[in-house]
Order: sequence, then C-alpha cells, then structure tokens
Amino acid sequence: MSGENKRNVRPVKVGGLTLDGKKIYIQSMLNVPSTDIEGSVKQAVELEKAGCEIVRAAIPNMEAVKLIPAIKEKISIPLVADIHFDYRLAIAAAEAGIDKIRINPGNIGSMDRVKAVVKACHERNIHKVIRRADHDKGIQTVC
Repeated sequence: MSGENKRNVRPVKVGGLTLDGKKIYIQSMLNVPSTDIEGSVKQAVELEKAGCEIVRAAIPNMEAVKLIPAIKEKISIPLVADIHFDYRLAIAAAEAGIDKIRINPGNIGSMDRVKAVVKACHERNIHKVIRRADHDKGIQTVC
C-alpha cells in the first residue's frame, strides 16, 4: 500500500493514534473472559509487547467496566470498548477512561439512548463508531 488515502476519511484521534486511512493499525480483541481482570490485563500487555497497536475488549456488563482502568494502567496503546445492548455500559466505559467506543445503535435501543452515548463520548473527546447501516437510518444527526 502506498500510504495514499484513496477514500475521503476524516481523521480521528484514538488515544495517541490518528486514524486517517493512511496507515493500517494492528489491533486485536481480548479473548479472556471479562470476569478475569488479571488475565485480561496480562493478555493486553502481551498483545502490546507483540506489536499490537490497538486493543479491543468486550464490555458485556457493569462488572466488566472494571477492566478499563486496570488495563489502561498497564498499557500505553488505545483501548476500545465493544458495547452491545445496554447503552449504560457505553456511558460507564466513557466515564472509566476508554479511548474509543464501538456500538450498534440497532441493539442499543431508542434514539435517546444513542444520543446519551454520543453526548458522553463528546464530553470526553472519545471517538465512537456507529455501525453504518444504522448510521444511514438517521443516526448521523446525532454524531
């Protein structure tokens, strides 16, 4: 790849990285159960040492939000929260210091819930990713 940006991409900051379409970043998702905070931290550290540039973690419940500060204390690369179904998890992840949030508005619920997530992210300058299919249904008005 020549490094030339062939798409119209708006650069966004995720932690200390700028995602602008010019570079492909190596990322991986944790596969340790979110209930295993020590194991999740260990795996995140190992991924960073192996060259991973972005780490993703599923945040399936409020207990898993505890992963965020524990992992961020030990790694220097961005941490991304994958959120499904409960918008309150996204807000809690934002409050816990996550670098990026990935949501699917189709399973988050009402537009008011999506707006609450967008507001929490905006207040903390956190990048959020909204699934394109839902984005096309009017979500762009809140981003």
